[in-house]
Amino acid sequence: MKKIRWIAVVGAAVVLLSPALVAQMDPSLSQPSGQQGTVPSSGPPQPADTSMRETLGAPGQMGQQMQDKAFVRTATEDGIADVKLGQLAIQKGGPDVKAFAEKIVPDHEAINKELATVADSLGVLLPKKMNKDDQAEYDKLNGLSGKDFDTEYIPFILKAHWKKLHDFYMEASVAVDPTLATTVANAMRTMHGHLGLIAEIAKQDGIPLPPRPPRPGGTPPGPPPPLPPPPAAKQ
Repeated sequence: MKKIRWIAVVGAAVVLLSPALVAQMDPSLSQPSGQQGTVPSSGPPQPADTSMRETLGAPGQMGQQMQDKAFVRTATEDGIADVKLGQLAIQKGGPDVKAFAEKIVPDHEAINKELATVADSLGVLLPKKMNKDDQAEYDKLNGLSGKDFDTEYIPFILKAHWKKLHDFYMEASVAVDPTLATTVANAMRTMHGHLGLIAEIAKQDGIPLPPRPPRPGGTPPGPPPPLPPPPAAKQ
């Protein structure tokens, strides 16, 4: 009888054993749900697998390649507008504006051609028409002629060139593709020349021009950013 009582006492002690003590005896019971049976390693941390990073290249390069492609598409879309609006200026503008348009149309056709070559190497599908805002301006200009056309066209094309020069300048500083970087630098030189022609026409024909917009961050407008150095001559 004493033996039976002793067994009963021992059994009750096992049942009432602290859960914390049980967890110490069996580490798998202390793991969160879904991780039972896993014991953290006490060794030093293992380095992350770098094979994928080495395959993709330097950090951020993949993202910059995507940005380069987006730039080529946008720049081409804007370039189409430059050509179409210039062709309209040849038809409807005054003498000075017509002469200006006859200069910038082939310039922008050449820029678009170079961008198309870069697009082929990058696998970019280029747009075939101008964006909606430029199309709306084209429709507006199409209803004007002579002095009225000039007064609308010259300020618009000035602001368009300011925007493009800013976009091209930003791209020139980060472009991954070397051919794209050269194309951007060449286009910037061409468009800087266009700004000088626009200023001359506005002065000669008495066309008011809008003030140059402030730079990003609210700093006052200043001279245009310096052009990238010309590409090295081929040996």
